[in-house]
Amino acid sequence: MIKGKRGSDATHNPRAESRPGERGQATVELALALPLAVVFALVVVQAGLVAKDLLLVNHSAREAARAAAVDPTQAAARAGAVGGSNLDPGRLTVVLSGGSGTGDMTTATVRYLSPTSVPLVGWLVGDIELGASVTMRVE
Repeated sequence: MIKGKRGSDATHNPRAESRPGERGQATVELALALPLAVVFALVVVQAGLVAKDLLLVNHSAREAARAAAVDPTQAAARAGAVGGSNLDPGRLTVVLSGGSGTGDMTTATVRYLSPTSVPLVGWLVGDIELGASVTMRVE
């Protein structure tokens, strides 16, 4: 059998040996950094859920304004907002303002209390109120 230049020491790596007092350093660093990384990931997830709700609130406001443009009543605006998204109707508020005659401008304002349900983050932040307004001409 032919040996390399270093003979049997070819697999020996002096850097792999730990120095005195440094055993477990990587474990301690992971134990300190992992909770922060997990909390950061949960914050990012919660921010994504709130952003999704904001898009749905904007869509609900457009649907409420469109429904009110055809039938300028509070009930029609609420039905349009609730039907326009899968938001929780119990957390959704629709306010209709403006004229109700043909050619008048009507404004639908939608407010939604977005739940912060991600563990740990939800307890720290609490629910977030989102809102959007859309104005359309009554047909």
